[in-house]
Amino acid sequence: MIKHLSLFAAVAVLFGATPVMAATNSGTRAASSADLTGAPAVRERTQVNYEKYTTRTSTKTYDQADAANIYYTTPANRSELYKQYDAGNGTATVRTTRAETYRTELRRKYYLAHPFFQPTKGKFGSVTDLSYNSNSYDLALTPAEGAALSDPNGKWDMSQFSIKEDFSYGITDRLAVLAMARFDMSDYKFDWALPQTPDDTMDDNGINLLGLGLQWRFVDTTDWIATASAYYQYQQDVSNNIVLDLKAGYKISSSTIYGLVRGWYLNFDGNSYGNGVTGKTAEGEDATFYLAYNTDADNTFYVEGGVGVFSVLDEDWTLNVEAILGNYDWHNQASLKAAIGWQPNDWFALNLYGRMAVWDSANGKDLSFWQTDTNPDSPYYTQLIRMGEANLDNYSDFSVGLQAIFMF
Repeated sequence: MIKHLSLFAAVAVLFGATPVMAATNSGTRAASSADLTGAPAVRERTQVNYEKYTTRTSTKTYDQADAANIYYTTPANRSELYKQYDAGNGTATVRTTRAETYRTELRRKYYLAHPFFQPTKGKFGSVTDLSYNSNSYDLALTPAEGAALSDPNGKWDMSQFSIKEDFSYGITDRLAVLAMARFDMSDYKFDWALPQTPDDTMDDNGINLLGLGLQWRFVDTTDWIATASAYYQYQQDVSNNIVLDLKAGYKISSSTIYGLVRGWYLNFDGNSYGNGVTGKTAEGEDATFYLAYNTDADNTFYVEGGVGVFSVLDEDWTLNVEAILGNYDWHNQASLKAAIGWQPNDWFALNLYGRMAVWDSANGKDLSFWQTDTNPDSPYYTQLIRMGEANLDNYSDFSVGLQAIFMF
């Protein structure tokens, strides 16, 4: 097996560089994940007390013997509060009535963690997303006829820290432009079962995603809200992507129940994609071990749909839950996502989220695996040759992250 490894970026498109995308496509999502789309106002009853004041008649005096019986105004229901007593003669006079004005008005707060959020006209929106992503599955290798393996059992393991920035500007209250970039720090490993078999490992750090798009909130009424978004994304050493995102929600009380549909067109840099590592053998030869998700894929389509609910728990706290079912070319997946947000004012929010796959069709699936021919006397020297099949099991895929959201 490979002993010393470096960056694998040739021969095949490497989804190992973005295995979250390969599994769930979160790598190619707009700030869904994300996560910038537009938010409805959440109405909250607030009573406003204006300054109290006293109404009076015009000032005027009269020459009259019985001045005690003259009133400025006569209240409909006299109260002891408004009476003054003359201790000398026991009579009472009523002073001017007092009037107070109250008004109830609705307070509008724009929730930045809302799945429909986008900046209003002339304002900027920023979502900085710091996340940890993990993807793993067990491998049972079956060599092809004439091939031999020193260790047929192992595990693919990926751990990744990502920093993603979505920056948007509101052209109008309904239309916004968005730019995005993501920096990944990734570690990949084929962890082989036998202790004498060295693991195949590789790390990859760099900007792996750039994108530009439009967001349109084309419905926003008392009861309904809907948005449409379109993005172009370039994923380093993987593909060029066009992404469409549709959401529609119904507002009830302090919650919005919504449905969503997303689609990706991926145009790959090569004609194959999967997970792989590359490096040098003990003899100094270039070598690659490669697990192929698809070996005939100049391009492909991904699609997912789901339902969610966003609720305002109180003025500063929100909760968002989503359930997603997707088809990602070589496998299908069901996942759940939950996020809790804290927004102390109108311009800043923190959103803590977690997402995990609860079912994946990758379990039990057979994929082909390939290795570079390092024999100088072979007619296939330096080429990838098919070594057999790999059966997958115990598929795992999850992410946790924190978003800092601003509108200014």
